[in-house]
Amino acid sequence: MFPRDFAWGAATAAYQIEGGWQADGRGASIWDTFCHGTGRVFGDHNGDVACNSYELWEEDLKCILQLGLTHYRLSISWARLLPDGTRQRVNQKGVQYYNKVIDDLLAAHVSPMVTLYHFDLPQALQDQGGWKSPNIASLFNSYAQFCFEAFGDRVKLWITINEPYVCAKLGHEDGIHAPGLTEPGIAAYLVGHNMLRAHALAWHSYDKIFRPKQNGLVSLALNSDWLEPLDPDCAEDIAATQRDIAFTLGWFAWPVFVTGDYPEVMRTFIEANSQKHGYTGESRLPFFSKDEPAILGTADFFALNFYTSRKVTSAGARFDKLSMKSDQNVQEVLDPSWPISGVSWLAVVPDGLRKLLSYKNFGDPAIYITENGFAQVGSLQMEDVQRVEFYKQTISEVARAITENGVNVRGYFAWSLMDNFEWADGYSARFGLFHVDFSDEKLPRTIYRSGKEYAKLIKRYNS
Repeated sequence: MFPRDFAWGAATAAYQIEGGWQADGRGASIWDTFCHGTGRVFGDHNGDVACNSYELWEEDLKCILQLGLTHYRLSISWARLLPDGTRQRVNQKGVQYYNKVIDDLLAAHVSPMVTLYHFDLPQALQDQGGWKSPNIASLFNSYAQFCFEAFGDRVKLWITINEPYVCAKLGHEDGIHAPGLTEPGIAAYLVGHNMLRAHALAWHSYDKIFRPKQNGLVSLALNSDWLEPLDPDCAEDIAATQRDIAFTLGWFAWPVFVTGDYPEVMRTFIEANSQKHGYTGESRLPFFSKDEPAILGTADFFALNFYTSRKVTSAGARFDKLSMKSDQNVQEVLDPSWPISGVSWLAVVPDGLRKLLSYKNFGDPAIYITENGFAQVGSLQMEDVQRVEFYKQTISEVARAITENGVNVRGYFAWSLMDNFEWADGYSARFGLFHVDFSDEKLPRTIYRSGKEYAKLIKRYNS
C-alpha cells in the first residue's frame, strides 16, 4: 500500500521543544517576547525550557529510534544561528548544535527534513518591521543561504516557511500568536505576500547555487482543512466553499503551483469589500513585481499540514467591519457527528485527509504530509486509545488515497514526536507520541500507547 521509500516521520519545531532561550548566545525571538507578556498564552506558559531539547537531544534521538522513524522533521531557530537575524553575527554554538542533530540522525539512518522558519522570527528583525517590511524577503534569503551552506551537504528535504497562513492571520490579524498584532484586513495580506516573496527568493537561490551539488528538494508547508458545502445541493454553499479554499489553501498554493498569482476570487472579493467599507488606500492584496523572481514553480513537492475538516455555508455570514472574515464572507461549521479531540477546533475526520489529498486543483505533485495529529487535554491517558484509533484510521485513508485515488503521497509525519509547547495553548494540549513530564526537572520522555502502535505500523509497512 505504501512505496518502499515512503517517509515515515514525526515532526517538531524549535521554539516548541528546544528551550535554552538564552543559552550559548541565542538571540530573542518574537515568541520569547510574546510569551513573556501576561495573558497571552494559557497559564502564562512559555518556551524558555520547553522539552529542553537543546540539552537533551540524545533523549529525543532515543525516542526517534524507538519509533523506527525513517525521517524526522525539525526546525532551525533563526535566532539561535543568527542572533540579530543577519549574517553579521553568527552564533557558532548554534551551528554546532544543529550539526550534531543532523549528523546523529544520519548516523542512525534517519533522514532530516529541516524547516527554516516555524513561527519564531528574531525579535531584532521584528523591531525593524518584521514580516510587514519589504526588506524581510532578502533577509530571509540570506538566512536560507547560510543554512544551505552550513547543512545542505547532508539535508535533502527543506521547508522554507511553515504555515504562512497561520503566521499571517493569527499573528497579524487576530493577535493570538506572536507578534500579537491586530490590524484586521490589512497586515495579514502584506505578511503573506512577503512570506511568498521570501520563499521564492530562497527557492531560486537553492535552485541556482546549491541544487547542482546538493541535489535536495525545497518547498513550503501549507496548512489546510478539508472544506465541503454544508448543503451539497446549494449553489451558494458550493460557491462559499470554493471561496473559502481560495482564501486559505489557495492564498499560497495558487501562486506557487497554479498561476504565479493569487486566486482571482480573492482579489475580486477583497476589492469589493474595500469599496463597501469605504477603504480608499492601495489594494489590500499586494501585487507581485515582475522585477522579482517568479513565484510559480517554486516548490519541488507539496508539503501539507492537515488536522481537521469543516462544512461551509454563506448563510448567516454577516460582518460589519473590514477584516479577512468580511472579505471571505463565509461561515464554517462542524458536523455534529464528528468526534472532537482534546482541543475544541480539532474535529476528527480522517477521510477529510484523503479527500484533500485527492483534490486536483493544484496539479499532481509529490505530496508529503508534514503534520497530522490528535490532542489530549485534561486528564492524562498513557493508554491513549482514541489517538491510537485516530492514527490507524488516518493512515488507512492515506493508503486509500495512494491505491484508490492514485495520489503520489511520499511521506507522513505525525505531529508530534513528543508533548511540547503548543503555542497559545501552552502545555495544556498534548499531541506527542511520547509523554513529557514537565513537572520533573529532568523532563523524562515516556512512550504513549499511540507511539507504540505507530512504531508497529511503521515496522509493518517498512519491512
